[in-house]
Amino acid sequence: MVEIKLTYAGDLHCSAIHLPSGNTLVTDAPLDNNGLGQAFSPTDLLATALGSCMATVIGIVAKRKDIAVEGMSVMVRKFMSDDQPRRVKRLELDLELPLAGSHPERKLLESAARSCPVHHSIHPDIEVVMNWIWQEG
Repeated sequence: MVEIKLTYAGDLHCSAIHLPSGNTLVTDAPLDNNGLGQAFSPTDLLATALGSCMATVIGIVAKRKDIAVEGMSVMVRKFMSDDQPRRVKRLELDLELPLAGSHPERKLLESAARSCPVHHSIHPDIEVVMNWIWQEG
């Protein structure tokens, strides 16, 4: 179990403290939902969690297999629904790995990303699209 303490600061801003580490982050409502867009929105954190979880799990598998993936990047695009209730309808990820597309562990790394805990926690109504970008070689 991990505890995270959130405080509502007013003006649609919240702050959160990750109690085990003391790290903090702030959120703001997005521009299209009454906020100023001055920080991550709660749904931005969902998108961020998915991208960072996939990168982390790829990193775990790569470390175990002695595969260098430093420099990997993940771009996440979040799309909100136009209808009610307001919700995330699609998350599109570009996963760019510093490995050749012909790498013998390619399928293992792709499978690792799909098996990350956040991906398994996202509601099935949210479409998740993964675009893999491998170095030429």
